[in-house]
Amino acid sequence: MTTTFRRVARVTAAALLALAVGLPSAAHAATRPTATWKVTELATNATYTTKSLFATDSGGTQTWSASGACAVKSKKIVTSSTVGKCKLTVKIAAYRAFASRSATKTLTVSAPTTSQSAAGCASTYKFVDLSSASGAGSAYAKPKVAASCSGDTLTVTSNGMIGYTFVAKTPNALREQAYTWKVTTTPKVAASSTSIENQLGTIAFTVTGLPIYGPTEGPVPQAEAFGDPVYNNILDTCKGHTGYNGDYHYHAILSINSCYLDETIVGYANDGFPIYSNPGYTYTSGYKMTGIPKSYSWKAYSYVGGGANTLDECNGRTDENGGYRYYITETFPYVIGCYKGTPTRQVGAAAAPMVMKSSTSFVCEI
Repeated sequence: MTTTFRRVARVTAAALLALAVGLPSAAHAATRPTATWKVTELATNATYTTKSLFATDSGGTQTWSASGACAVKSKKIVTSSTVGKCKLTVKIAAYRAFASRSATKTLTVSAPTTSQSAAGCASTYKFVDLSSASGAGSAYAKPKVAASCSGDTLTVTSNGMIGYTFVAKTPNALREQAYTWKVTTTPKVAASSTSIENQLGTIAFTVTGLPIYGPTEGPVPQAEAFGDPVYNNILDTCKGHTGYNGDYHYHAILSINSCYLDETIVGYANDGFPIYSNPGYTYTSGYKMTGIPKSYSWKAYSYVGGGANTLDECNGRTDENGGYRYYITETFPYVIGCYKGTPTRQVGAAAAPMVMKSSTSFVCEI
């Protein structure tokens, strides 16, 4: 005679409830969800979606609370009319394999920067009014930037000084400059893009009149020769530092009020196309790290593309009106990956330098 044994699984009431609502059962350890704050600063009199401020990999229900210079209204965060601190707390309910979690962040609420129109230009050309900026410090000249249009040319002049306190991140001092940039106001996408891989110098400028360099540093120190300055942590909190000529420049952009850059157009590339901020980093870079970018940064990243919100190889995309724009990104190449249009050859201090080199040679920052 054959005897058959059947194993009967005992399901507890708690496990049944967990299955019904999508919670992890006691038999499985719950995963702690991520909690990433996307910003450190908010503007006064502004409204933000929670998605633009915070990200998590859990699909659990979020419950928000706020105190200080902000409040929760209609599932959005609204800041007050006065500067101060905004304390935000989000509670994430347990969901499927994810445990519950709460996260708290205190953000600075500051007054947004004011802009001034560029004489003779279309209304979209706005440059920051730096007349009330505190400047780099008492020992430095105040920042100055001016812009105007004539025909299809935008001309921008600047003394290259910053509106916020200077913090030295390199051995180089901060010195006043005499910049004049000229770019077209009618940029067109070129038949083929232009590489910036070995261009160690100005590829663009901000609406505050400061140069933007690519994601490559100079040859010193040797251990970090031509490396990624973001990866090597040699930039200040606004993502800039000084070069050999005392020229302050950016290698990445942080679009916050204390850096005098709002969430709009933050600058223009030498091909004339605008550079937009990227609130909450909605658009992402298509470059992935494939090596160690401590040195020779361009050899440590490869463009692999991605999803619908992934930018092209130049770190930009075509907008709904058919115009092209670059976007700043949190990761390499940070601002521009290549020129989508035809770059204007600058002269004088604004050139810094402009000559393209072959893939086997480099130009030092000057």
